[in-house]
Amino acid sequence: MARIAVFNQKGGVGKTTTTLNLAGLLSRRGSDPLVIDLDPQGHLTSVCGISVPRADASLYGLYAHGVPLATLTCATRNGWKLVPSHIELSKVDSQFGKGPAVLGKLAAALDREPAERPVLMDACPMLGVLSLASVFAADGVIIPISTDYLAMKGAVQMERTLKALEQVLKRRVPRRYLLTRFDPRRRMSTDIERQLRERYGDEVCATRIAENVSLAESPASHQDVFEHAPASRGARHYAELMDELLACGFIRLAECEAKPVMRIAPQGARTALAMTQESQARRGVAASLKLVQSRHAGT
Repeated sequence: MARIAVFNQKGGVGKTTTTLNLAGLLSRRGSDPLVIDLDPQGHLTSVCGISVPRADASLYGLYAHGVPLATLTCATRNGWKLVPSHIELSKVDSQFGKGPAVLGKLAAALDREPAERPVLMDACPMLGVLSLASVFAADGVIIPISTDYLAMKGAVQMERTLKALEQVLKRRVPRRYLLTRFDPRRRMSTDIERQLRERYGDEVCATRIAENVSLAESPASHQDVFEHAPASRGARHYAELMDELLACGFIRLAECEAKPVMRIAPQGARTALAMTQESQARRGVAASLKLVQSRHAGT
C-alpha cells in the first residue's frame, strides 16, 4: 500500500498542487486513489468543486463521531475519491487533545480501507494533530520546497519534526524533498538545490517542478494540470516525478495497477487523438452547414 503525506511546515510551497496532480496521475494509471484534505482551509476540497454542507460530512466527522472514511468519501469530477475538509477541523487540537488515541485515529481508519488503494494526504502547514496524524499514518512523506529565501529554513524545521516523531514511531519515516517553483535562470534556485542535495543527498528528488503558469491556472478551472494543459511543462514534470517515485519504490502500487504513465505530448504538439477529434468536428460542422443550406434552398 502507498500512503503518502504531502507536508511542509512552510505554507505556499506547492503541497496542494502536488497532491492534486499526483492524484490525477494515479487515477489516469488506473488506480483508485483516496485523497484526504487535512487542511482546515480546504483548498483542495474547493479545487475539486466539493461543497461540504456541515462539518460532520468532512474529515471532522472522523474525529468528532468516529465516522468511517468510506462514509465521508466523495467522488470528484477528476476521477478520484476525496475525504473533504471543513473549517471546523481547526478546532480538533483544542476539542480532542493531542494524545496517542487522537494522533493514531487517522491511521486506524485507513487500516479499514482496501489495502491496495493508494492514499495521498494533503497536510496543513501548522504543526498540530492533523499534520502529525498524517505522518503517523504515512508510509512516506513528500516535502515540497519552493526555491525561495525561506526554503532551507522550512526544510530544517521538517527534518527536526520528523526526527522527533521517529522517536515515538520507533522507525525512520521515508521522505523525499521536492523542489517546486524552480527557475534555473535564478541563482537562488540553483543555490538552494545545491544546499539541499549536500544536506539530504538522494532524498532530494531528481525531478524539479519548474515555475509554470499552467500549474497556477488549473485549480481555477477545478482541474489537474493533465486535464487543463496536458502538453505543458508542469504536466511533464509531474509525470516525470511519478516515474521517479515508482522507480525508486517510494510509491508502490499493486501489480494490476502497474501501467505505464500516460504519455505527455511535447509542448505545442497535437496528439493523433486530438487531430482525429478535430477532423471529426470539422466534418460535423460542414455537414450541418450543408443541411442548413439545403433547407434554405427548399424554402
